Amino acid sequence: MSEWREYRLSEVIEKFIDYRGKTPTKTAHGIPLITAKIVKEGKILEANEFIAEKDYDSWMTRGLPEINDVVLTTEAPLGEVALIKDKKVALAQRIITLRGKKEKIDNVFLKYYFQSKDGQHELQSRASGTTVFGIKSSVLQEVPILLPPLAEQKAIAGVLSALDDKIDLLHRQNKTLEAMAEALFRQWFVVEAEESWEEGSILDLIELVGGGTPKTEVAEYWNGNIGWLSGGDITDNHKSFVINSSKNISEMGLNNSSAKILPENSLVISARGTVGKFCILSQPMAFSQSNYGIIPNNSKNYFFTYLLLNYAIEELKSSAYGSVFDTITTTTFRDLNVSLPPKDEITLFEKSIVGNFIKMKANCFQIRSLEKLRDTLLPKLMSGEVRVEM
Repeated sequence: MSEWREYRLSEVIEKFIDYRGKTPTKTAHGIPLITAKIVKEGKILEANEFIAEKDYDSWMTRGLPEINDVVLTTEAPLGEVALIKDKKVALAQRIITLRGKKEKIDNVFLKYYFQSKDGQHELQSRASGTTVFGIKSSVLQEVPILLPPLAEQKAIAGVLSALDDKIDLLHRQNKTLEAMAEALFRQWFVVEAEESWEEGSILDLIELVGGGTPKTEVAEYWNGNIGWLSGGDITDNHKSFVINSSKNISEMGLNNSSAKILPENSLVISARGTVGKFCILSQPMAFSQSNYGIIPNNSKNYFFTYLLLNYAIEELKSSAYGSVFDTITTTTFRDLNVSLPPKDEITLFEKSIVGNFIKMKANCFQIRSLEKLRDTLLPKLMSGEVRVEM
């Protein structure tokens, strides 16, 4: 550790680009606008807000971003961080863009520092505010950072980046596999649908299963070995397979509630609040009463069922109702009409796409293993507990 040295952030950062206090005129398309809402889990997600190209020069007067600059959210939420990968982007409020002095700090290392427990602690401990917790630019500049020599910084960043690159590759592969299956579904059951196929309720093809929640005050019902999905476990980032749940229940909890275990490859869909988020179970799991379980009707065509729901989901969500929060019920499903292909056609289709989903599931388990390895290494590398040979 004698080679490591502590600096203030202002000593190693060449550029602090801060657009707080300004609000750009937004358009439906144009230059992507990086907002705090799309900086998540070390990445910049696809932009959903833009500014007009003609406004770019007049807006970006406080500094232009460069590739591998670090963007850091300063409030709502505080501490999300990512690297800029496209130079032609606009910067919004609630983020500060950092560019390190090349002779002192590696930008990729800086990103991982702020993702580490130590980096997050330094930010959170300096946050202020009554309604929204945030950090001021002047305070951020005084944040301490412990740095190894530049060559070791790059070696550390290289190890962590290699893991993240592999994770990203597996995510992209899964998107491609799923897109191929979706295209085949549309070809078979939309473009080439037979006129002789009857139309009926989606409940002619699927079965809904209600969930349940063991009593939270009974400790023996919880922390068992049965995965239990709540609505928060189903996110837009995990539309296909869910590998594990944030909470587990016990056999006693299962037997003393309306919770049920669904088999592997069943679906779970959120039915209250943010309705219509759904996933495939990578292993048998139970789920809360705010969700529905979905299994194929009298068959094992789980992946056809997933693609059918994916095709019909927007219509299903548009039929949600409720005065306080949106809800979908058995009636919502019953009123959703779809084409009813013959069972042998569905089974033949299932056989043609099952390989895609088997590969996707294997990739999801590998992603989880790589994420665990990265998250284990990150604090050890950032503290110098584990050193990287150069």
